[in-house]
Amino acid sequence: MGAHLSIPVRVYIEDTDAGGIVYYVNYLKFMERARTELLRSLGYAKTAIFSEELMFVVHSTQIKYLSPARLDESLDATATVTKTGRSYMVFAQSVTRDGTLLCEATVKIACVHQHTMQPTRIPRPMLEALSKEH
Repeated sequence: MGAHLSIPVRVYIEDTDAGGIVYYVNYLKFMERARTELLRSLGYAKTAIFSEELMFVVHSTQIKYLSPARLDESLDATATVTKTGRSYMVFAQSVTRDGTLLCEATVKIACVHQHTMQPTRIPRPMLEALSKEH
């Protein structure tokens, strides 16, 4: 396993459906925040990535919903790098509440050139940082 980060997430009214349960797509938003913060913690904020004319785009996801989250709950969203390649990275991600697994996913992220949108290599220093356990 490589780099890992867990962040707190609060469930707000806009995250829920009419019944006060987190709408399924919002788990992906919570996971996106965890991936973004993991990269930021490694020194790769969005501005740094854009300055190298790179973008990270979701290639594919596999997600499993196990238990609902509700309005005003405090959750934890995690991101762990499980695999890297020349132009992609794979994350194991989860959303939990007090240690109870609510949702888990595998997310593959591709690195593309900002203007051409063609796959491009992830810079070596970033690959090394992603591969280290923190």
